[in-house]
This record gives sequence, structure tokens and C-alpha cells, in this order.
Amino acid sequence: MENFGRKRYSRREVGRRLRSVLSVHSVAGQVLALQLALVVLLVVAAGVALALQAQQASLEEAEQRSAVAALAFAHAPGTAAAMQSADPTARLQPRAEEARKEAGLDYLVAFSPAGIRWTHPNPQLIGKQVPGGYGPALAGRTVTSTSTSAFGRAVDTTVPVKDPDSRVVGLVAAGIKVQRTNEWALQRLPLLIGSAAGALVIGVGGVALVSRRLRRQTHGLDPAEMTRMYDHHDAVLHAVREGVLIIGSDGRLLLANDEARRLLDLPDDAEHRRVTELGLEPGTAALLASGRAATDEVHPAGDRLLAVNIRPTAPYGGPAGTAVTLRDTTELQALTGKAEVAQRRLKLLYDAGMRIGSTLDVARTAEELASVAVPRFADVVSVELLEPVLRGDEPTGEHAPMRRLAVRGVPEDSAVYRVGEHIRFVPGSPITAGIAGARPVLVRDLRAEHAWRAQDPVDTQRILDNGIRSLIAVPLRARGVVLGLANFWRAETSEVFGAEDLSFAEELAARAAVSIDNARRYTREHATTITLQRSLLPRALPEQSALEVAHRYLPAQAGVGGDWFDLIPLPGARVALVVGDVVGHGLHAAATMGRLRTAVLNFSALDLPPDELLGHLDELVSHIDTDEARTGGMGADGEGGEPASRPRDRPRPTGTTADGASADGAAGAAGGTGPHAVPGPDGSPTPDTSPDLSPAASPDPDPDTSPLGDETLVGDSSAGITGATCLYVIYDPVAGRVTLARAGHPGPALVRPDGSVSFPDVPVSPPLGLGGGLPVETVDLTLPEGSRLVLYTDGLIEDRERDIDTGLELLRSTLADAPDRSPEQTCTAVLDAMLPQHPSDDIALLVARTKLLTPDRIAEWEVPSDPAAVGPVRAACMRTLETWGLDEIGFTTELILSELITNAIRYGAQPIRVRLLHDRALICEVSDGTSASPHLRRAATTDEGGRGLFLVAQFAQRWGTRYTPSGKVIWTEQTLDGMRTPGGPENGGIDTLLDQWDEPAL
Repeated sequence: MENFGRKRYSRREVGRRLRSVLSVHSVAGQVLALQLALVVLLVVAAGVALALQAQQASLEEAEQRSAVAALAFAHAPGTAAAMQSADPTARLQPRAEEARKEAGLDYLVAFSPAGIRWTHPNPQLIGKQVPGGYGPALAGRTVTSTSTSAFGRAVDTTVPVKDPDSRVVGLVAAGIKVQRTNEWALQRLPLLIGSAAGALVIGVGGVALVSRRLRRQTHGLDPAEMTRMYDHHDAVLHAVREGVLIIGSDGRLLLANDEARRLLDLPDDAEHRRVTELGLEPGTAALLASGRAATDEVHPAGDRLLAVNIRPTAPYGGPAGTAVTLRDTTELQALTGKAEVAQRRLKLLYDAGMRIGSTLDVARTAEELASVAVPRFADVVSVELLEPVLRGDEPTGEHAPMRRLAVRGVPEDSAVYRVGEHIRFVPGSPITAGIAGARPVLVRDLRAEHAWRAQDPVDTQRILDNGIRSLIAVPLRARGVVLGLANFWRAETSEVFGAEDLSFAEELAARAAVSIDNARRYTREHATTITLQRSLLPRALPEQSALEVAHRYLPAQAGVGGDWFDLIPLPGARVALVVGDVVGHGLHAAATMGRLRTAVLNFSALDLPPDELLGHLDELVSHIDTDEARTGGMGADGEGGEPASRPRDRPRPTGTTADGASADGAAGAAGGTGPHAVPGPDGSPTPDTSPDLSPAASPDPDPDTSPLGDETLVGDSSAGITGATCLYVIYDPVAGRVTLARAGHPGPALVRPDGSVSFPDVPVSPPLGLGGGLPVETVDLTLPEGSRLVLYTDGLIEDRERDIDTGLELLRSTLADAPDRSPEQTCTAVLDAMLPQHPSDDIALLVARTKLLTPDRIAEWEVPSDPAAVGPVRAACMRTLETWGLDEIGFTTELILSELITNAIRYGAQPIRVRLLHDRALICEVSDGTSASPHLRRAATTDEGGRGLFLVAQFAQRWGTRYTPSGKVIWTEQTLDGMRTPGGPENGGIDTLLDQWDEPAL
């Protein structure tokens, strides 16, 4: 309804225009209908939301009013005293009613802790029991809730009243009926309805204005007509291979299609600029700006000659101006085309050098080669590599199948061989001859190449059916070895490959072959590092009954690292948990990890407490660093030179020799062949369950650089191992006590059975190798059964995008979510919540849930220093074994206990105790107050004693000594099924024992 202010329209004309606006066939009508529906929907939704908000606000107001009234009455002077008086009702009822009326409440009730009402608006209910529960209020909390009362559904606030000693002497409940809150909300309803109506009117008016403007812009066209016009418009702009220009009467360019932009080399902002300002040839610009008609006038445009046609637009509708068409009539196109081709080839080789080999991944490099060549050189490119190359091995030169790694230029379902399939070339085909001679092969017309078609008639026919007509196959060769094959294909719509294309394809393939060979060698070195790391990590955790354990190990994407974990059974049903970290990545870090893990295993075999074990480990690392620094200064001729830097001398803990080995030789064992040569804690090898570690892609911008020196794989072997950290934990299921010590490592998280999460304050010592002989501090904790200890490395809580405090808080919240999770479920939940998208460091996670050895499986006796006490204690032990159903091992146990108790009485000091533990094995422990350690020896035939420990060693599965602050404990373990180790008393060993006391010897 435009121009109503300037023209007069008949009633029929006005109706026609209004119907055009409202017609759903026009774009304006459809937009109007859609906007009206949207406005109505939004207004209705807003009205409903405001009504609900008003109702909620009324309810919150009732809650606040009841809470304020209840608190004010409860804390009013004299309320507590009145509740403690002889007649609380007489003193409180008038005050309660007065306060209720002033606050606008439905009820204000005071009642005793036993629930007997002292006040109520209905006097008949005074002295009766308050319905419902009010336990939280008795506990001292203010409780606000919506519940059913004697007045119906009401908002109620219950407040405890306390005496000066903080004892709850009564409670006050204030309430407002929900019905009243609804009435408050209804009072606001007219305002809400008026607001919604106003919004609706404003919205409809705005929609009508927008629809009117849209109708003027679209001239009342329906969507189909507009779509057809724009499709034609786009076809002219993009599909027509003739330049089209629309120039206004003022000489400004209004429209230019893609071909015109190409022919005239127009800038991106050419439209709405004068044609004389577009940098065109002067004659061409003058003709276009003149507006006169022209037919096939030839004018230069850069290096082209264009035929220009100009026609006025005014006679055919639209504003005044001219329509211009352009055709390229350059006769020297063929010569200039060759120069352009050469320039494009140089640009393509440059791009290939920048894009191929961006990673050290064989498959990715093959895909980069295919992506670079399509479509700038070939229509389709496929890349196949020999199987040994994919494994990182060097091809032997023998004829072997290839695997297709990349296809570009055609859909996957139209390729003859899918990516990942094996390809064999039959003898006699041109491609087979090219591979054998390591030379490229050019097939100009595949339809005429019968040898090529004979190798696979069905699939080669599919290639021809897809329009492929020409082929160049170039062997990928590096250092004189063929690694694979690159196939460049062209369709019949493209120019056939020629001799120049053959040399270019060979150059392109040579560049790619170097990058593929670098990636192959990287794959080989990475596989070697992965194999070493797998052999050094725990293959399976040993069986034990003190803890329920789950673990995870995830390597960093940058390469393998030096994180490790372990579970080590100890004597007395105890278990040691270890988590450690070696700074850095690569082969050196993995090997160092193995050395430290072996050292921990050997030190644990000595049953050292955590602080002493970490002290010995620190001393070992110090000496290893010193030795590596010394050997790092050796010259190429073997002459020793002073290293650039040498770790300072550190005090040496007691019990170690000058070369850093411990007195018992454990440190020397740590430098052996690695954990794969060490049996498990139970004496048997364990299977490999370490996770599969796939090669990580590392950038290598220089394709000629060999990855053999990559620090990601090898690491800096001269850097020593200073910076390693370790957390060592011992758990005793008998006492439920855990002892912790750490050297530079993050402390554990503790999840108690009630779900509370804490981080025990374990004193941190310097990282291994930096302790300087300082003592390591320990912490003892007593844990209830079912507690979970969570040990981890810093890769879990710290990342480039997350600091350590944020990581610890996220770990806390994750562990607190579900306190009843199993260790396996805990590992999964922690990694799901905390695993970075691209881990930059290894992650080791160990979750252990504690168990307790039940009291009925523990027996303990005090032994006086009297040889006559051996018999009663031994008899008591035998009765305990009968109670446990272990009669089969009673004889051997009696013999072992007799020897150990007799030795303790004879050579030890008080207190002397005997303890039996019924676990996965029968554990016998005899403790005394001396630290003198017994030694197993072979007694001579003339010796009267010295054979007791020999008998103990023969009858027990294992035995040993551990030291305590008050003395020592001699322990033995016996299997519950009565089996003996080979050579034991039940495997022919009894004859060996009797031979020690044959008659000639006696």
C-alpha cells in the first residue's frame, strides 16, 4: 500500500494491493504469515513464563516471610526462657498470635522437642502432637519446606530455639497457605495480560511494516518465480563462458560475471566503481564508459584480445545503462598456455615441497602426495607401498604385494582397489616392468594397452568405464630402494600425458619418496621404543588379597615416556604400591624407567620402609647421574675428558658402598637387563597386558632430515636421570594402616567409604638424585575398609591448558561423584573426565580399594623367655590351625614354629610374640626385641647346631626377616594346599635332609 499519501486509489485497488500483501503465494505473504505465527507464539510463551514467574515469586515471598517470622519469634527475648518455664503455653500463646497477625501468617506454632504444641491459632490443637518429621530442625538447622499441615498445603519454616548451652529447648514453625500465594499471583495477572497484549500489538505492527517493505522489494513475486530468476542470474554469473557486464548510465559497473572478472582481471571490489578506475586498457575503458552500441570490436585486455559487444538496456526494461559481452579471441593462446603450464608446474613442485612430509607418518605422507597432485596435475592419484615399508622395515628387493594407502580424485566406491587392500601386478605388465627396473612408465591410451588390461580384466574395465584414459606409474625410490608406486591418472576430458608430464611426475615422486623413507625409519625407531617400553612396564599385577586394584597407562602423543607403576606383595600380607615418573620422552626415558623400576623391585625384596627405600633410590640415581656425566665427557678416541657439568658430591646414606650399590647388592641389580628379565614378586613371570601404543605423528618440516636422531624417540642419553620422581606406599591389611613417602611426586588422593575425598599431606622430598642424602619423611594413616587410594602421575592433573590446582579440583569432584565405584569404574570415570584431548605427557593411574584381614584369621600370643613355654604356645598354634581347617600343614607348621620360638627365646630379647595370619598362605611371624639377623648356613657334620634355619627354609615356601623400630620379625609363608617347592621335603628333599645325619657322620 505504497504512496497512499500522494495518490488516491479506488477501493478495489486498495483491496487488490492488500490481498497481494496477505497472499500466501507471494514471498511477502509467506513471510508475514510466518512472522505473525512466531510473534504470537513468543508472546504467549512470554506470558506463560511471566505467570509462572509470578507464581514462583509469590511462593518465594511466602518462604521469606515465614522464615523471617519464625526466626524473629524464635530469637525474640524471652522465647527460650518461656519454653523452659512451667507453663510455656500461657507465656507463648498470646505473643505467638500477636506475631502471627502482624506478619500476615496463617499459623505460628511453638512446640517442644518431643513434638507437643505449646501454641496454635486453634486452641484445641494445643498440647497435641505435631505431625510430620522435624529431625533436621532438632539437629540445629533451619528448615523451610512446602508440606501439608492442619491448614492444608502450606509453606512452612521450622526454627530451633536454643538455650545458652546450645541445647535445643523447643521449635518454632511459621507457615503461609499455598492458596494465599496463588491469590497473590492472581493479583498480578491483569498486569501480565496487559503487557502481553501490548507486546502482541507492537509485534504485529512491526511484522506488517516488514512485510510491506518486503513486498515492495520483491515486486510481489512468488518463491518459484524468484528462484527461477536467481537460478538464471547465477547461471549467467558463474556458468556462462562469455564475459557479461552491466554498466549504469553514470559509467559505474553494476554487475560482472566470473568470466568477465577473469578476462578483465577485475578486482574483488570492482562493482559500483567507475569502469575508468578499474585499471583496464585506456581504449577498452573508454569504450565501456561511452555507452554507445558496439559489435565485435576487438580491444586488448592485458595479454588477451577481446571481442566486445555493447547494447543499451533501457528498451528492454530496468534502469538506463548498457549490457556488455566479452569473448576471448587471442590467437596466441597455445603459446602462452605452455608458459602458464610451466609456471604452474613450478608452483606445484614448490607446494609439494611444503606440504608433503609434514608428519612422520607413512600413510599421512602418501595421502599428502595424492592431495597435492589432484587436480593440478592429474585427475586421479593412487599411492601403494610395499608391506615392509608400512612396518618400518627396509624392502628386500623381492617381488611383494603392495597395499593401497591413498586414493584422490574419485569417490571411494569407484576405485578399483579400496584403501587398505593388497595389490599384485602380474608379470609382463608395464607396471611390473617399471617396478623391476625402478623407472617410470607412461601409458598414453589405456584402451590400447592389452598387457595392462590382462592383469585384471574386470577392474581395469571399471577404470575405463569411469573415463580414465592415460596413466603414469612412477616407482617411489629412496636411497636406491623401491618403496612403492605412485599412479597418476587422467580422464578423457583432460589432456593426455606427455613426455614433459613424465619427467615432472618423476620429480614429484622423488620428493615424496624421501619423506616416505623418513617416515618409514621413524616408524621403525618408534616401534623399537614401544617394544622396549612394553617390556619394561608391568605386564600384570600379582595376585594378593589386601587390595582390589585397577590401573591404566596412556602414553603421550609426542612419544613414549618414563612413567611407571607397580604393585609388590610384601611379607605379612602387606602390599607396596609404587608410581613413578622420569622426566622427558623417548628411548632414554623408557630405559631409565626400567632401571628405576628394577631397583624398586629389588629394594622392596629387602622389605625396607618407604623412607629408607627412597633414600637408597635417591643415592642410586645420584651415582647413575655421576657415571653418565663422566662417560659423557669421553672423546671419540676413548680418552676421558672432563664433562661439561658434574653433579655435586652428595652425602651417601648408610648401607651403601663407594660405587653406589647397596650393601646387599640390590643397587647393582638395578643396572641389569631390565624388568623383563626379573620374575614377578611371586617368583613367576607375568603376561603382558600393557596397552597398545600406536605411533604418534611428529612434525618434520625438512623431508631430507633423518628421523634417526629425533629426540622424541631416543631422548638425550647424556642428560642423566635427575628429575625422576616416585611415590611409595605400603599397606598393612591387618592393622588397616598405610605408610606413604614421596620424592618430588604428586601426593595420592584418598576416597573414604563415605565418599569424602582428601589429599593427605605427605611431606615431599626432592626428586630422586637431588636429595643430597637428606632423610625422607613418611606419613602413617589408618584407613577404614573400603577406602580407595588413587595414585597418579602429573600428566593426569597438569596439561598445557590446565594448571595443577585446576586438575586437582577436577580430580576431587570426579572421585566424589560416586563413592561406591569399583577401582575399574573409578579409573574409567577419572580418565573420561580428565584425559586431555592431546596428552602431552604420559599418564599412569593406579586405584586400590583397601581390605582388612578379619580378626578370626589372626592369632597372636606373648611368649615368656622360658624354654618350657615353647610347648604351650606350639599347642595353642596347632589348635588354631585345626580351627582354620589347616590340619594338613600342621606338622610342618609345628616344626617351623618350634625352631623359630626356640631361637627367639635363646638368642632374642623380650618382648617375644608369635602371630599367625590366615591369608592366601599361612604366615607365621615370630618377633623379638633384638635386631640381630639370623643367617642360613650349612652346618658341618661335627656341629651340634645350625640346622634349624635350614629346616625352616626347606619346609616353608618363603621365609625372611624384616626389622621394626623395636626389633625384628622372622616370618615364613606356607601354601595352604600343602605343596612344596621342588626339592622340598615332599619332593624327595626329605631324603636329602636325612642324609645330613647319616650314621657315619654321626
